[in-house]
Formats: sequence, C-alpha cells, structure tokens
Amino acid sequence: MATPTRRLVTALAAAAFSLVALGTASTQEARAQDTGHDPILFIHGWNENSAQWASFITQFVADGWNPERLHTMDYVSAESNQEIAEKVARHVDDIRHEHGVAEIDIITHSMGGVSSRWYLKFGGGTEYVDDWVSLGGPNHGTVWASTPFCFTPDSCREMRIGSEFLAELNAEDETPGPVNYGTWWSPCDEVIIPQDSTVLEGASNTETACMEHIQLSLDPRVYRDVRDFVR
Repeated sequence: MATPTRRLVTALAAAAFSLVALGTASTQEARAQDTGHDPILFIHGWNENSAQWASFITQFVADGWNPERLHTMDYVSAESNQEIAEKVARHVDDIRHEHGVAEIDIITHSMGGVSSRWYLKFGGGTEYVDDWVSLGGPNHGTVWASTPFCFTPDSCREMRIGSEFLAELNAEDETPGPVNYGTWWSPCDEVIIPQDSTVLEGASNTETACMEHIQLSLDPRVYRDVRDFVR
C-alpha cells in the first residue's frame, strides 16, 4: 500500500515529467513552425551591439519568422575583422547545428559586412550562407576611418580606403560562390564616405532614400526590401 509520502513523490514526478514533455514538444513545435525560412544571423556595426537589431527582429517575427531562428552576435570593435570573422564562423556553425539546416542567412550593418565577407571568402562560408545582406557596409572603405574619431587601431586601419585588408577582400571576385549578395546604401550616409563604397560587383545593389547611417538598420522601407530579399 502506497504511503501518502510515496503518493506525493509519485505525483510530483509525474507532473515534472509532463512539464518536461510539454516543454520539449513546445520547442519542437516552435522549430517546426518556420521550416520555410532560413535561420538568420544579424551582425551589428562598429561600436554598436546586437540591440540595434531589435526593430528588424520585431518586424521579422510579425511577418511570420520564428523568433528562435533569429540570432544575433556581439563582438569587440577593437578586434581585427579577421578575428571577428572567426567568431562569425563559429556562430554560423552553431546555428546550423541547432536547427539542423545546411545554410543560413546573414544580415549585417556597417563593419559587420566586411568581417562577414572575410568569412565568406576565406573561411569557407559560401558553403553555408544562402543570402547575405550589407546595410551601409564600408566594402571599399570610408574616409571616416582615417580620422581621429575612429579610435580602434586594427578595425579602423582595415576600413581605410585602399587598406591592405580591403584590397585582399575585394581582389578578383567581390561576391564569390553561390551566395545571393545584396547591399543597401544611402546617398546621405554620414559615416560611409563615399556613400557608394557599399556597392559590390555581382551583388544586388539598392540605393535607399536619404537617411543617416544607423537608420539603415531601423527604417521600415529598408526592412521590407531586406525581408523580401531573404524570403
């Protein structure tokens, strides 16, 4: 005959098992909801952080993307772009394994574009990335990187026009592999100068309405363009 204590333990164990099973089922259901969209990795710009993507992520979720498949990463702006590219590689691998997919999409702002391009070109990333987006990326450098206001030696030196880093990144093929490359640039960008530095040969290049640099990662019109590009 079961004692009251044993009955209580049994009931608690059953409840705990049910909660675990429910949680597992809910997680599996959530992951299955969005099989039509690749997971996305958002990479912020110089001296920013992943919080800058809150607006885009909110809009992606509202448009049917599973929030569990929307990922961000942070990095230290003082690091070189090659070091950041290594972090991008690890994040891409982790995301692919988490969701059991072969490819993901990458959406970047500013310096996040050149570090992720380094991963694509020299880190084997073209095999694992379907769509890649650069919003206001210094793909051919910016005069701003040569001013005292750009105070992180490695990354600033690499974003200077004519830098060894950019020369190597842009040599021969600016958009290697089967990746779908898309860039958006503003004629009023006060950080990327010249503004069309973002444009890449072989990419879908879009000039936006007049807006400031940071607005490229916030503007609803740019969001809709990017959403349709990675859909």
